[in-house]
Amino acid sequence: MKIVFDSVSYQCSKMVTKSYSTSFSLATKMLSKTIRQDIYNIYGFVRFADEIVDTFHDYNKEELFNRFETDLEAALKDRISLNPILNSFQHTYHKSNIDKHMVDAFMKSMRLDITKSKYETEQEYKDYIYGSADVVGLMCLKVFVQGNQNTFEDLKETAMSLGSAFQKVNFLRDLKADHELLDRTYFPNTDLTNLTEKDKLNIINDIEIDFNNGLKGIKKLPIEAKFGVFMAYRYYNQLLKKLKKTPALEIKNTRIRVPNYKKAELLTRSYVKYQLNLL
Repeated sequence: MKIVFDSVSYQCSKMVTKSYSTSFSLATKMLSKTIRQDIYNIYGFVRFADEIVDTFHDYNKEELFNRFETDLEAALKDRISLNPILNSFQHTYHKSNIDKHMVDAFMKSMRLDITKSKYETEQEYKDYIYGSADVVGLMCLKVFVQGNQNTFEDLKETAMSLGSAFQKVNFLRDLKADHELLDRTYFPNTDLTNLTEKDKLNIINDIEIDFNNGLKGIKKLPIEAKFGVFMAYRYYNQLLKKLKKTPALEIKNTRIRVPNYKKAELLTRSYVKYQLNLL
């Protein structure tokens, strides 16, 4: 029965989220049950595309990506896929009226990771982030507003800022792996072999602007989404604070993490702020 297959597909997307990101999984659990599964479905889709270009080094990445993209197009057109992750995503895509250009922009940025290793101009950098992060924020926002287009338009820019902030934090945190293992340089006009404190602070200042703008949007989110998104914001903002305190040389040689006890503390404090309407 189709309903059983769909249920299995949704469980697969949820399992992907829990397996790949404990932090994002925790934040997603803070969302209302009415929207939680759709966020799992989006995460599963973007994670699988990202895995192809980032980790499948022993395989033909371009061939795998082409196949994934062909299956994606068929799933969106036919409203079903034997790939459970794509089957889940197509459900959310149609249910939440996600714009096709968001999906196309995301896939375009992911495809760049197969062949492009250096982003030399601000425009290249912004274009990549728009596709890899901003549109993911917009997809999630489509779920959060549950069909209210006026609310979507009102929060669109802040959702993109939050997506940008999350992605840039990831870039800074994963500097060593991106540069040494994947031979990628996302930050333009920055010599990663000689990252200075000034370079680091310029990047962090840019991220803080995005975070401040994103927080304005979080405060306006529907009640079903507000606490979960605020929790994700708090986690990434804590990462940024740790990165700010970490010497540039150390960022190049290690991966900064937020320990589990700190995540629990963030959850408690965030919940108190939420309950007291202090967002």
